[in-house]
Amino acid sequence: MPVYKVNVKWGKEKFSEIECNTDEAPLIFKSALYSLTGVVPERMKVMVKGKAIGDDTWTGIKNLKNNITMMMMGSASELPPEPAEKTQFIEDMSESQVNQASDYPPGLHNLGNTCYMAATLQCLKTVPELTEKLKQSSGQFTRQSMVGSEGICAAMKQLYTEMDKTSESVTPLVMLKVLHMTFPRFAERGEGGVFQQQDANECWTEIMRMMSEYLPGEGSTNTETVRKSYIEQYFGGENVTTMKCSETEAEPETKSIEKWTQLRCHINTDVRYMQVGLTMGLKENIEKTSATLERNAVYVKTSNVNRLPSYLTINFIRFFYKEKENINAKVLKDIKFPMEYDAFELCTPELQTKITPARDRFEALRMKKIEIELSGDVKNKKNEKKKEEKEVNYEPCSFSDDLGSSNSGYYELQAVLTHQGRSSSSGHYVAWVKHTEDNWIKCDDEKLSIVKEEDILKLSGGGDWHVAYTLLYGPKRLEIWEDEKKEEDKKEEDKKEEDKKEEDKKEEAVPEMEKME
Repeated sequence: MPVYKVNVKWGKEKFSEIECNTDEAPLIFKSALYSLTGVVPERMKVMVKGKAIGDDTWTGIKNLKNNITMMMMGSASELPPEPAEKTQFIEDMSESQVNQASDYPPGLHNLGNTCYMAATLQCLKTVPELTEKLKQSSGQFTRQSMVGSEGICAAMKQLYTEMDKTSESVTPLVMLKVLHMTFPRFAERGEGGVFQQQDANECWTEIMRMMSEYLPGEGSTNTETVRKSYIEQYFGGENVTTMKCSETEAEPETKSIEKWTQLRCHINTDVRYMQVGLTMGLKENIEKTSATLERNAVYVKTSNVNRLPSYLTINFIRFFYKEKENINAKVLKDIKFPMEYDAFELCTPELQTKITPARDRFEALRMKKIEIELSGDVKNKKNEKKKEEKEVNYEPCSFSDDLGSSNSGYYELQAVLTHQGRSSSSGHYVAWVKHTEDNWIKCDDEKLSIVKEEDILKLSGGGDWHVAYTLLYGPKRLEIWEDEKKEEDKKEEDKKEEDKKEEDKKEEAVPEMEKME
């Protein structure tokens, strides 16, 4: 493989031993320079012996070798010219112009079968606690930290920061480079030297693992459970698992704790709904060596969730390996999933008891809203209208002693990663992210479009259309009602108490009057 260690001179600065891989597009090499200098490729000119390097091909660049010195020109501080002011009505805008004029997230340019990475990053960006944690992290680029957990976190931090500052599509050059350096299998090429398509959920899992290694957990009190990893804190669940040998009663059952960052929805001929597929995964038969029987035996493994995270990731097991065709074939079956999910049935009895108080408060609020709607109480309806117009406050969605947990088991869907095609190593991946109560955004690489909730429900499968592969549920938050309404309720209770006292005084005064007479 033609990989060289080269030197790059930029003004008074010189960078040594920069990896230059001529099997990759020059744009990837420039992305490494961008991470070191801050000069974006669009404003960068790199020359080898007077010959400028393009973005797409190394054609015409000769005599490359180790320790050769390249010249780079470009300013990291140069600003683009201001656009000419011109009034443009929304009716005259194209779809991309509408996206840029609105507060929609920017798209991510496809660098050649990189949709799996773009879809993953768009879904994870919907978690505000994660993006804030990345911004606060100390991850930075050096020649040593371009690979591994620090490199992945630094690249995500840089990419999300750039996405927050623009409405135009972003080119994730650095992120792709770091991903390829950390996981070389994602850099495999097919015919014509084009990057091969990769499995998006595998990319999701590896990125989460890298963040788990680098981002520490949080906690501030002595009674609070401080978890080692931030990912474990907000995305990690725990199962209580029992293992019982089905071939002998002489062997006692064993219990253990299993940790996870994804729940798996199993699919077979009987599964039509996500909840059924998830329940199936909690009980399975496993063959392993029995110390009692001194041979392999069948064990029944039963699991129940004992800790729910704030953000619940669910992966549909849609791919299976076909040895004859040597591909990961896809199950296209229609599996319905809800916009709001209740994980109560998956939990241990202990966790069910623990999450009941928060669930009762959700139910009380729901019944109160129904009561106000049916009562025709104009005053209360006006209060509700005022509340909708103001910023809504919410109760904590985690237990006080376990930051990042779910204290209710109630979730709302906030991102869907879909696959279109027949194999995980081909086809196309897209992210669908919730934007407002009514609108979702389809993030198809750099192309963004507005969709409705009914369009999300159509992603359940059954054909060659986009099919849900990984779902991300966020916490359903419980509203705190206005203090004004609480004060009115208190005043009403106080008035009833005062009226009762007055009645009691009158009753006490009657015997005294009779005595006087």
